[in-house]
Amino acid sequence: MTDVSGTAAATPSRPGRTPRSRTRPGSASAPPSGLRGTDAARTGQDRPRARTAPTPRHTSAPHTSAASPGSRPASPGNRPDPAGTSPSDAAPSTGRPPRTEEQPGLTGRPPRTERHTGPAAGRPADGGRDGDGPGRAAVWPELVAAALLGAERRRPPGGSVTALLDAAAVETVRRRAGARPAAPRTRPPQPPLDDRPLPPEAACRRLGMLLANRAGGGSGTSAGRRGPYPDLGELLPQWLAAAHAHGYRAPAAELPALLDAARARTDLRAQALALAGPRALWLARLNPDWRFALRDSAHGVRPEQSSGADADAARQLWEEGLFAERVALLGALRRHDPAAGRELLASTWRTERAEDRLMFLDALRQGLSAQDEDFLERALTDRSRTVRATAAELLATLPGSALAARMAERSRSCVARDRLGDGGLVVEAPHACDAAMQRDGLVAKPPSGRGERAWWLAQLVEATPLGVWPERLGGLSPAGIVALPVADGWRDDLHGAWSAAAVRQRDAQWARALIGPPTAPLSEGPGDPAKLLTVLPERERAEWAARFVSTHGLSEAFRILGVCGVPWPSELGRAVVDALEIARDAGSYPWSFSGVMGLAERCLDPADAERLAPLAAVREEGSGGSPGAAEYWSESFHRLVATLRLRAVMLDELRPGTDEDAGGGGRGGAGESAG
Repeated sequence: MTDVSGTAAATPSRPGRTPRSRTRPGSASAPPSGLRGTDAARTGQDRPRARTAPTPRHTSAPHTSAASPGSRPASPGNRPDPAGTSPSDAAPSTGRPPRTEEQPGLTGRPPRTERHTGPAAGRPADGGRDGDGPGRAAVWPELVAAALLGAERRRPPGGSVTALLDAAAVETVRRRAGARPAAPRTRPPQPPLDDRPLPPEAACRRLGMLLANRAGGGSGTSAGRRGPYPDLGELLPQWLAAAHAHGYRAPAAELPALLDAARARTDLRAQALALAGPRALWLARLNPDWRFALRDSAHGVRPEQSSGADADAARQLWEEGLFAERVALLGALRRHDPAAGRELLASTWRTERAEDRLMFLDALRQGLSAQDEDFLERALTDRSRTVRATAAELLATLPGSALAARMAERSRSCVARDRLGDGGLVVEAPHACDAAMQRDGLVAKPPSGRGERAWWLAQLVEATPLGVWPERLGGLSPAGIVALPVADGWRDDLHGAWSAAAVRQRDAQWARALIGPPTAPLSEGPGDPAKLLTVLPERERAEWAARFVSTHGLSEAFRILGVCGVPWPSELGRAVVDALEIARDAGSYPWSFSGVMGLAERCLDPADAERLAPLAAVREEGSGGSPGAAEYWSESFHRLVATLRLRAVMLDELRPGTDEDAGGGGRGGAGESAG
């Protein structure tokens, strides 16, 4: 029997194969009347709905026939024809497989797939091998991102923190179990021997503690407060310097942590690499994070390479080595044979990159002499402005160089004695910066807020040898020249340029004259007083700083104290402690002087700990003091005394003979024979 709407019958099904049916637009289907209500509802829910065209108005409602008593229940895999047609009534085959109503071409949607929820949702189709299957690589980053964001900011996978942690645990096991073995590599060479003795065992333990606490510092209690306990991270430089002075080597077990510390703090590198020795370079070639050791270490090149006995190996390293290794090689050659280092650099100079040329040129400071003048003169025509400026700076430090003579000739025409007036100095700054001046390193464009002529004058005077001025200005001493009045407001520019020249040329006589007496305020002096102090001898530097602190207190003392030697002489130490007591009695808070207090902890003589112990007692609050200041000062002095005592113990532990097994019983001694 055929439906009046012309619906085609379904084709007979084959064993193991889903029957196909084709429904013409405009038809409607209904479950057979013989099915129960629940089966009919299930059939309608399980089968995807087909997209049908609107029914023409002239088409009558479809006729539904009753199902036979022996018919099977309808299912997605075995559906009877909605119109009740028999196989004999089906349309003849066209030779092409009929399209089902689940095909995308008819429904406009992809075939329905089973949806998974729970931990198995991200499981690969091939059984879960880690790294296989699509989407597996993205599971772990998603879990990590969800854990970092937190459940308060975004709902974690699985809906709860417990589900997230469970999924992370499962994924961790999967990653470990599915890890593929790495390809075999060549075994690294044995570490070089270091025949220096190990520190005593107690000192080795102390080094491990300092390295472990280098980032944590002291136990601060709140903003602006550091707590009453020593800052271990700030004691590491002193331990390294003292150990190196005793001729020790670093324990092998502490080398990785020591290199990490040197990588994070450049002020530690010189002492850390000196203590680590050749094994630091061996490790640096195996770990890219420690490549700085190849550049900064003074032991980057073997003695035979730097002395010329192995010139071929040095040449090969220079042409094929890493940049850090090349810098280390050039530095070592300049220390042992400056001419060989300069010739090696000249052989590849034209092919080097601008940034590499700058670093190589800076390495020529080591062993700089008049023999380097010709090479530096050629560098004045370099394409890079920074390279030209560095070459000019190096030439200016050579008093007999041609550049110094050219600068002196230009400066003589700018500064002279006033013969008609008070005998002071008159200044006629340059009116232009010509090409010759720029070739010699002068920068034509001044910095913001400074005039062009003053800028050009400062650069000329700074590059002029200081020995020119006594001859030019009537044979006066540096102190006499500095005392002369300068006309037309050029004093600050002229004295500032002389200060920079004194620091560059390391002239203590000029530095002493320019820095002036310590009783004068810093604002009245030329240049940078802290830099001028570095030129003076260490003892004289400490005496000047002590008188400055006694006169002006601690408000401007931090930079001055920072350039003084360690430990401070007794005169300077007493001046600083007296100034701290005065600040405490004035009722201010100690963290206003936290920088000076930190320097005192590191620079005062440890023998002063017991003398300063009474300062840690809590005093009564003054009437005009800040609330709680007395307790905070007590806490700061307690930390100062505790740090001095710890430094004394630390230095005592490094003394030879404090451990009977100092030569091999230190920390990590079992692994010291690896070389």
